[in-house]
Amino acid sequence: MNSARFALALSVAIGLSESVASADALPFSALRSALLLHASFDGRLDADTAAGDPKLYHALTGNRSQAKPGLPDDGLVVHATGAGRHGDALHFTKKIRPTIFFHGEKNLGYRTNGWSGAVSLWLRLDPDKDLEPGYCDPLQFVAQGWEEGNMFIEFSKDHAPRHFRYAILPVKRTWNPANRGWEDIPDKERPMVPVYQPPFKRDRWTHVVFCFGNINSGKKDGWGRLYLDGVDQGAFENWAMTFNWEVEKTALTLGLSYTGWIDDVAVFSRPLTGKEVQAIHGLPDGVKALRAK
Repeated sequence: MNSARFALALSVAIGLSESVASADALPFSALRSALLLHASFDGRLDADTAAGDPKLYHALTGNRSQAKPGLPDDGLVVHATGAGRHGDALHFTKKIRPTIFFHGEKNLGYRTNGWSGAVSLWLRLDPDKDLEPGYCDPLQFVAQGWEEGNMFIEFSKDHAPRHFRYAILPVKRTWNPANRGWEDIPDKERPMVPVYQPPFKRDRWTHVVFCFGNINSGKKDGWGRLYLDGVDQGAFENWAMTFNWEVEKTALTLGLSYTGWIDDVAVFSRPLTGKEVQAIHGLPDGVKALRAK
């Protein structure tokens, strides 16, 4: 190969290498800039990163206005050293009455004129052996009242195996004016992604990501999408998603009626792409690695 051809080949190779490196780095820099709240639970209960209040709280009676920092003293929720998918984790040892939560103001990125975002977390449990009877919501977005708009992931109460579901419920009078029971409404008429045979196991961690868009847009363009272990589980689309939140009363709650482990909770200010979901799923040290990328 003459010197001119060698120089051209070298230039192309360097360009391709830089392009690949740039493509590999892009998801991490973009994810880092979108991160609102991240709680690794490694060595601390409070969030590692927070756009608002970083403290983890508990409310013994469920009334969040009477909350105190930290976990309840009864040992029903444990800061479990070394038990996490990445480092430490929260262990909900049985169904509890207290509410465990982060304040939502700024941490959820809520907007009254078009709100979109995403959540990533890891769960470890056998739903059919570990959960007590009744619904279980490992994570919720909620404000002053359930009927004013909410978002959640849940395990169903009466199925075997239990279904896993992601749902967004706008102001109740706008989507369920007849006040039908949740299980009385056919799946296709609920703003929900159901997984009828979910992959959760007691001896392995399952990665959960949900994305949402166009809440409070004023149009029928609201949507939500669910991923498990980096795999797209489906979406619901074309919903009018109106929330009537008092933002100072918003919260991200954890472990409602839940028995199992929760780790590496992160909230993002925009929906994630499938590539970004897979990138987070593959991070060996969890979301905290984004800060080092």
